[in-house]
Amino acid sequence: MTGFLLRLRQRKLVQWVLAYIAFAFALIQVLDVIAQRFRWPDQIEKLLIFALAIGFVVALILAWYHGERGAQKVSGTEIAILALLLAIGGGLLWGYGRTSSHPAVAGAARDAAALKQHPASMAPARAIPIPAKSIAVLPFENLSEDKGNAYFADGMQDLILTKLADIGDLKVISRTSTAKYESHPDNLKVIAQQLGVAAILEGSVQKAGNQVLINVQLIDAQSDNHLWAESYTRTLDNIFGVEGEVAQKVADALKAKLTSTEQQNVTAIPTQNTAAYNWYLKADYQAHKAFDAQDGAEFELAESDYRKAIALDPGFALARAQLAYWQMVSHWFVAPLPPDELAKIKATIDGTLAVAPDLPDAHLALGYYYYWGYRRYAEAAKQFERVLQLAPNNVEALGGLAFIERRRGQWPQALATLQRALLIAPRDSEMLGEYGWTLCIMRRYAEAEQVLMRALTMEPGKTNNQDALWTTRLVGLGDAQGARTAYIPRPGWRLDTAKNIAAGDVDGLVNPIVYPDVFERHFDKALLAWDSAPVSTDAERLTRRAARVAIEIIAGRQSAIQSECVQLKPPLEAELAKHPDAIGNLQQVAWVDVCLGRNAEAIAAARRASEVMSVAKDAYFGAYTLAGLAEVEAHAGAKDDSLKLVEQLLAMPAGEVMSVTRLKLDPVWDPLRGDPRFQALLKKYGNAAPAAVVSGAIQ
Repeated sequence: MTGFLLRLRQRKLVQWVLAYIAFAFALIQVLDVIAQRFRWPDQIEKLLIFALAIGFVVALILAWYHGERGAQKVSGTEIAILALLLAIGGGLLWGYGRTSSHPAVAGAARDAAALKQHPASMAPARAIPIPAKSIAVLPFENLSEDKGNAYFADGMQDLILTKLADIGDLKVISRTSTAKYESHPDNLKVIAQQLGVAAILEGSVQKAGNQVLINVQLIDAQSDNHLWAESYTRTLDNIFGVEGEVAQKVADALKAKLTSTEQQNVTAIPTQNTAAYNWYLKADYQAHKAFDAQDGAEFELAESDYRKAIALDPGFALARAQLAYWQMVSHWFVAPLPPDELAKIKATIDGTLAVAPDLPDAHLALGYYYYWGYRRYAEAAKQFERVLQLAPNNVEALGGLAFIERRRGQWPQALATLQRALLIAPRDSEMLGEYGWTLCIMRRYAEAEQVLMRALTMEPGKTNNQDALWTTRLVGLGDAQGARTAYIPRPGWRLDTAKNIAAGDVDGLVNPIVYPDVFERHFDKALLAWDSAPVSTDAERLTRRAARVAIEIIAGRQSAIQSECVQLKPPLEAELAKHPDAIGNLQQVAWVDVCLGRNAEAIAAARRASEVMSVAKDAYFGAYTLAGLAEVEAHAGAKDDSLKLVEQLLAMPAGEVMSVTRLKLDPVWDPLRGDPRFQALLKKYGNAAPAAVVSGAIQ
């Protein structure tokens, strides 16, 4: 050992090591810049780093055998430090290799690290160059002493963003992707890369009484140079049109060309009534707040503010269009409106289009009126296409088209449209989640899981994305424990059957919180969980009792609950009489009839649910009721019919309810398990490839 240390001290090992490390570090930095500029795949960078690591070993060997020509004195402390550095470096390389070996783990680790450093900065990797004519408008800073004026700063940003979105020669990032960034961040270059833009627009608004000061600056994100900046000192009486002026100056700075229609839309002044303008900005701010909260009372406040703006200026077309749009949002997501109220919304839209036929917001509202009001998909799609002709960067129209394509069973088209939407909404966790959910439906489960994990890293706790990840893991991958961990934090029980998006499939009836226990055949554990469910109304108590019945039937213990089913049948029938087409009520009645041995009645109730929401009417939600019918038929002795439906679901994109993995593991399919035809289906579809990958898929 003493001889080894003496020989080590006689060689220029330290100089060789330090020189090589310095060279390798500099080379990695240069390669990183080049890789970003030319969009090299990550694999190339990994190979280069491992080549440098091998080169390090070679350098050590050369230093050992050729270092005697110039002896150096190396202290024991230096040798210890060198050994420590080698150990740390080796450990990091080992850890890097292990983390990189699994794409999902590696992606999650990168996401977590980036989220910690830049809380609003997780974005999917890009495979396309950044257009020179591309821009993101960051939230405007409210510099007013009265913090209640935040609505004014938010409204100015939104109006400018809307004007820019009307320009087809520009790529404009959506509000949903910029909302979580700071007004004046330090890392503009990083943010621009995440959003895929060349320029950033920053702004601030200071409002004091009747005086308003608006500062805006357009920045080249790569060089950090100002492309244009201006201050607008106005009163509320002459602030009209500022958003159009800013949009025009930005377009000029980015050398964007406007069509005559775009020029008209950019310069159009929506109102010249000061009070109406102010109420509109308040309404817009309140509407976004209501959507985030999914709260009916908040939507009513927004509607009231829009009506105040319209009352002050009956010709305020933008306010009318936005009122109609947000009423339809509330109808779809919070509380359905009766036909007479929907008719009033249609009248508002028609009146708006009569005076402003090229207003994108009015066509958007009409598109969602047809879609969310009556599922008239062809008419809705026509309106969304018109919006995109007038405002090519309108992400709500792209989203509407994608969702309609899903409901019409046009799954590859839906993926492609969602990809278009994600180009202008790369930080929209909702849109990214819908992309992942669509992958799940197409049975591309591994891809879906990665995308959904990324979406939840962007916005933890997003319920829709948690639901999608839960389904991907349980139904697609057969991972019950993974499904449980999809809910962090765990959501409420969501006992309102009218809002159960999975109505029809038995896992929706039993409830996602406890279905993993059923899936693993821990039936008593699932029943015990229901004992502590926070039910407080008669409807919720009926839901709990029906869920317990379904669990006992799946467990094969229906003979033990006959008296409970006899008692439960009358109140369920009474509820069904009030709402004869309510899918949740039909499903509950069907399972209680299975319990009572009333098989024909059970199948009739489940079939009625599949007719109310058929695959022909809605390829997206129709799969749930079709699966529910197959489940009831399996337990009601109609195995032939059940097997036909199972094969129908396996042959179509219905990965949210049907997979070979689920058929193998889920006890709800136990009645079919011994049938040779069932085993033949598992074999036939077990090796079936998922739908083809759409080019340019989100990484």
